[in-house]
Amino acid sequence: MDAFGKYKTVVSARATDKRILKKSQDGGIVSAAFIYGLENNLLDGVVVADKEDGFKAIPKVATTPEEILEAGGTKYTVCPNISVLKSAVREYALEKVGVVGTPCQIRAVRKLMKYPVGFRHTDSKIALLIGIFCMENFPYNGLKLIVEEHCNVKIEDVVKMDIGKGKFWVYTKWGETKAIKLKETHPYEQIACHVCTDYTAELADISTGSVGSPDGWSTVFIRTARGEEFFNKMVEDGYLEVKPIEEVKPGLGLVEKLALTKKEKNAKEIEHRKELGLPVPY
Repeated sequence: MDAFGKYKTVVSARATDKRILKKSQDGGIVSAAFIYGLENNLLDGVVVADKEDGFKAIPKVATTPEEILEAGGTKYTVCPNISVLKSAVREYALEKVGVVGTPCQIRAVRKLMKYPVGFRHTDSKIALLIGIFCMENFPYNGLKLIVEEHCNVKIEDVVKMDIGKGKFWVYTKWGETKAIKLKETHPYEQIACHVCTDYTAELADISTGSVGSPDGWSTVFIRTARGEEFFNKMVEDGYLEVKPIEEVKPGLGLVEKLALTKKEKNAKEIEHRKELGLPVPY
């Protein structure tokens, strides 16, 4: 079974800008790429996931580096980024749009680029697709339950969340850190995640996530010619620091293990639903 889909190269990388590293989840690859795009006229604006009070994720069209920095960091809850794609083109008049999304959202964008029903004149404006690794996601109410009931923290006090080392981590504005075992969060996952077999956002131009790289770094798959050209320019212009994936730990083996686990587990769920006559994805 193919764990990663098609890609040209894979590396470990991090942003060189300390402002980005301070605000970002891991290596700051998404923020660095979008800021680089804006500053070098490769992008006019980008679709990102920002957050409101109570750690609610909201989609946003960002057109300045400051807005991108403000939206930095992962939100472990559903954010309908694609819902503002038309707005980016029609209301903001953007000609070159960058989009970040989970594997399912990247898949949706590729579909609308191929069959732009309802998205005419939008598909041709998409200039860069960045996908983020994703095992599963949580509806907002599920996330709130995890934070408030299991971690005993008010969600209004949360400044960052993370998943790593088999645990779900919560960081508060008071400097507290709380964690629960990841298996305790499974009942709150979004049901649709159980029929998704894509862990590494296989249809993106560039895919990134923390797994496989040391703390503060990100694993990056460069998948398309467009992604390769963009990424290489970033490195040449000093926006990224890069190491061969073979030289870092835990390395690509862990990414492969998780990617295959998701594919195998959720393929079984798809077959189970077929047996029950329930709808399944194509």
